[in-house]
Amino acid sequence: MDAKAPILLFDSGVGGLTVLAELRAVLPDAPVIYTADIAGLPYGAKSEAEVAARVSGLLGRMAERYEPRLICIACNTASTIALGMVRDVLETPIVGTVPAIKPAAAITKTGTIGLLGTEATVRQRYVDDLEKEFASGKTLLRYGANDLVALGEAKLRGDKVSVDDVTRAASGLVLQEGGENLDTVVLACTHFPLLEPELREAFGKDVTFVHGAEGIARRVAYLVDGQQFDASGGDFAVTTGEMDDFERLAPAFAKHGISRLVHF
Repeated sequence: MDAKAPILLFDSGVGGLTVLAELRAVLPDAPVIYTADIAGLPYGAKSEAEVAARVSGLLGRMAERYEPRLICIACNTASTIALGMVRDVLETPIVGTVPAIKPAAAITKTGTIGLLGTEATVRQRYVDDLEKEFASGKTLLRYGANDLVALGEAKLRGDKVSVDDVTRAASGLVLQEGGENLDTVVLACTHFPLLEPELREAFGKDVTFVHGAEGIARRVAYLVDGQQFDASGGDFAVTTGEMDDFERLAPAFAKHGISRLVHF
């Protein structure tokens, strides 16, 4: 393995920065390329066929261009829909992102868990299977809060995002029958932890939020254990969208040691 071969982190937008933060903690010397399919945003409102075709096609081209040692799909929607297809077509090791239902089921005291994701994520059979395996006997309430993706993107661009905006976008979860019993909420979109302070204020101090970024980082670290790293070439971030918009995110990327932004 070439020591300069990067870990490629892929998301529809900037939600994957929540995963990058945890990845830096466990693999501070690893070379990283962050890729954001902002031209395809939002994934949550697209059909399964659209997401699968777009993600597998993009990652095929990115794998050919950047020759990563590992690809992390830091997007719940892309993972729950396209992970199997991507693994079938690429030889590169792939780590996906799945809703953290298992840890949520282990810590809930009321037995009622909320799942906040995109509309595309919450309807997936993959989520059904996770519920059956890890939350049998519990109540899992699901809500597709697509608007939270846009709010997370806006927040990292320096736009003002109010608690009222976040409350409106997520309130459908607690307004369901049994919603008053929620004590644990799975943030099943990597964008949503960007809004955790606002979500905490919206849901109240008695609700615990769970997401999978730390576990994903540990899985990546396990798969590359023992490999050599050389990040002397410099990390960078790639977008499929407009560069003027992407450059508004420069301060957010700088916090994670990425100063070079390029177009794919």
